[in-house]
Amino acid sequence: MIQPSYLMKGDKIGIVAPARSITFEEVLPSIKLFQKWDLEVVLGTYIFSSENQFAGSDFQRMADLQQMLDNPSIKAIICARGGYGTVRIIDQLDFSGFSENPKWIAGYSDVTVLHAHINNRLGIETLHSIMPVNIKETDFENDSVMSLKKALFGEKLFYNLPITFQGKSGLRDGILTGGNLSIIYSLMGTKSELNTDGKVLFLEDVDEYLYHIDRMMMNLKRAGKLAVLNGLIAGGMDRMKDNEVPFGKTAREIISSAVAEYDYPVCFDFPAGHGDVNLSLILGRKVRFSVTENIEVGF
Repeated sequence: MIQPSYLMKGDKIGIVAPARSITFEEVLPSIKLFQKWDLEVVLGTYIFSSENQFAGSDFQRMADLQQMLDNPSIKAIICARGGYGTVRIIDQLDFSGFSENPKWIAGYSDVTVLHAHINNRLGIETLHSIMPVNIKETDFENDSVMSLKKALFGEKLFYNLPITFQGKSGLRDGILTGGNLSIIYSLMGTKSELNTDGKVLFLEDVDEYLYHIDRMMMNLKRAGKLAVLNGLIAGGMDRMKDNEVPFGKTAREIISSAVAEYDYPVCFDFPAGHGDVNLSLILGRKVRFSVTENIEVGF
C-alpha cells in the first residue's frame, strides 16, 4: 500500500461535500481547528450548494472532489459529512493525478465508498476519521479530534481499550479494510467491492434495522468475505432499530454469530463510527490486532 505524505505546518487541505448538504456554520468550527493546527483551508467551489438532500448536483460534487484530487498543492482532502451520494459520482472521477500525487482522504460513513475504491483499486491508504460536521468549537481536544491530528501529522496510533462484550481472543496482523457496513454491502458486485483476503475488517453502522444487519452479514458470509479474514473489529452499531416482533438478537450477537466458526480475533464496541467517540483508523495499512484481557489496535 502507498502511504500519502504526512502533513506539515503551512500545508493546504481541502474540504469538500461529496454527499449530503452542509452549511457554512456547520463547517466553520473545523476551519478554525485546522487553522489552529497551522493548516491553510481551501473550500470546494460548490461545497455549500444544495439540491434536495445533496450538496449540489452530482456534477458539482464530482467537480469539487476532482479539483482537490488534481491539485498537487492540496495535501489532504477532508470530507465535510456523510449521508448519501458519493456512490453517484465515484465512476466519474479520474484518479490518475491523485495516483501520481497521493494525499490523505479523510471521513467515514458514506465516505466508505472512497475508502473501498481507493484502497482496493489504487492501493493507497486512506483515513477513517471524524469529519467537520462533528467538530465543535467548544471541544477541540477530544479523543476523536486529537486522533485525527495524530494520523494526519504522522504520530503513531495505538489504542488499548477494555473489553465490553465478549468477542474472540487472538493476535493477528493484517491490512485494515472496511468502514460502514451498509456501504460495504452496497458495493458488492461493483468495481469498488472489498477484497478481504488476509485482512482485518472494520465494520460500523447506524440507524439500521437488526434484521438488515443480519442480512448484510449473511451477504458477506455467503460471498466468502468473512472466512478469509485475519480479524474483525466491530465498531459502533448505533441507534439500531427493531420491528414490532423482535428480531431476537442485538447487533453484537448478530455479528458474533456470523463469524463464530472462524478462529481469528474478534472485538466489539471499538469507538469508531457514528458514536460520540470516533477514533481515527488508517485503512489500507498493516495493523496489529490483539484481543486478550483488553483490545489493542496498533499501526
